[in-house]
Amino acid sequence: MSTQHDLFIAGRWIDGSGPELPVINPSTEEVIDTLSEGDVAQCRSAIRAARSAFDESPWPRLSPKDRSRMLLRFHEVMEKRRADLMKLAFTEIGSTLAMAEGGQVGPAIDQMGYWAERASRLDSVQALPPMTTPMGILGQGAILREPMGVVAAITPYNFPILLAIWKLGPALATGNTVVLKPSPFTPLSALLLAEIAEESELPPGVLNVVIGGVEVGRTLTTDPAVDLVTFTGSDAVGRQVMAQAATTLKKVLLELGGKSANIVLEDADLDHPMFVPSALGGFITHCGQACAATTRILVHRSIHDQVAERLKTALPFVKLGNPIDPQVVMGPLIREEARARVERYVRLGVEEGARVLYGGARPRGLERGFFFEPTLFVDVANRMKIAQDEIFGPVGVMIPFESDAEAVRLANDSRYGLGGAVWSRNSARAYSVAQQLRTGSITINGGHAGMSPIPYAPFGGYKQSGLGRENGDQGLDEFRQTKTVSWPVG
Repeated sequence: MSTQHDLFIAGRWIDGSGPELPVINPSTEEVIDTLSEGDVAQCRSAIRAARSAFDESPWPRLSPKDRSRMLLRFHEVMEKRRADLMKLAFTEIGSTLAMAEGGQVGPAIDQMGYWAERASRLDSVQALPPMTTPMGILGQGAILREPMGVVAAITPYNFPILLAIWKLGPALATGNTVVLKPSPFTPLSALLLAEIAEESELPPGVLNVVIGGVEVGRTLTTDPAVDLVTFTGSDAVGRQVMAQAATTLKKVLLELGGKSANIVLEDADLDHPMFVPSALGGFITHCGQACAATTRILVHRSIHDQVAERLKTALPFVKLGNPIDPQVVMGPLIREEARARVERYVRLGVEEGARVLYGGARPRGLERGFFFEPTLFVDVANRMKIAQDEIFGPVGVMIPFESDAEAVRLANDSRYGLGGAVWSRNSARAYSVAQQLRTGSITINGGHAGMSPIPYAPFGGYKQSGLGRENGDQGLDEFRQTKTVSWPVG
């Protein structure tokens, strides 16, 4: 796919006025397209277009069924463009076939269908019961749930298609208008969504896409015409977004980093068919570029060495390479700076006293592309930086514990609280441990949760993993204001 234009504003394609932006295939380091970024003036134009579409067009005042019909058309066009989305998942994002189908394109299309249908069933009015004031006046009223207004959606490079739909789906379903700013590493996915919006005849200004850097992002977070900022990315940038949005007291929805724990109790079934794949997947899925990845493997001391040996034995079968090969299990990191960051943490882990059990280097035979071996550390203490910081690469750390209470303490000894997992043959025991973990999503014995593509299950974190929830009715309500209207009777 090669784009002809750089920005999508008010239903029109516009050339960017900012610097050139090469889009690089992380598997080959080849430039697959070159765009021009938007500048601050063009970003403000996109905000004005979204503001006008919200204030003056029928979009936020459409009936739920009418809005649902328009979004169902968007979903149909997404399905029609599935092959184009899949191509970008390989070439722009570096996803493997399994990740492209099951973590990027497939769930994004499914979730857009969910939100399009959900839009038809919005409960926008709730009647209040009759009430008598202290002055003896009988009254009644209603609670109205209304769209927030203009939403700035800022998405990351790791799951640009899926996470764009996580934001666009509920935002549009509830009648908001959106300015979408993708990562400069993966802008083509957002521009393809703009093409889909155009083909599905979404009204002009309802969805706008602006490519840009730091100043464009700052404009979105500070402009008073923006009512809500929804951001997915690192906690460091999340703090900046929150501080910038505070200047106009706009609402922020933040889905940030994680350093999630995979707790293996001593009675865990290590022969469970999902155990080893899940433990490995916790740090190699998408080359470790997943915020809810369970990269801290907490294992009861009595079985620690046994688990370590099983993982070490399985890791050589993790095939690395260009994800267009259907046999590849792990693709590249997104850019050279991401790989350099992983290398720094591997060196730091060794300096802190941890031991590399497997990996720890660039793979031989893959001179092109930003590849790094899946890496497993043992002899790790929870205080070490490799156990506390989000590396965002294929690095797992194993930490032993002696009791359930210590496992909970170690798991909660983190500034993050996004995902987690518990393994035990005793499901009641596992559930008890899960209840004590301060984290937003937890799987038990490989259960279907966490980053799984379930549009009706809320996703988000505790502590510095973010604010608010995405998906589910809780995520839907993040994009709505609540208004109480009352009046006298008679």
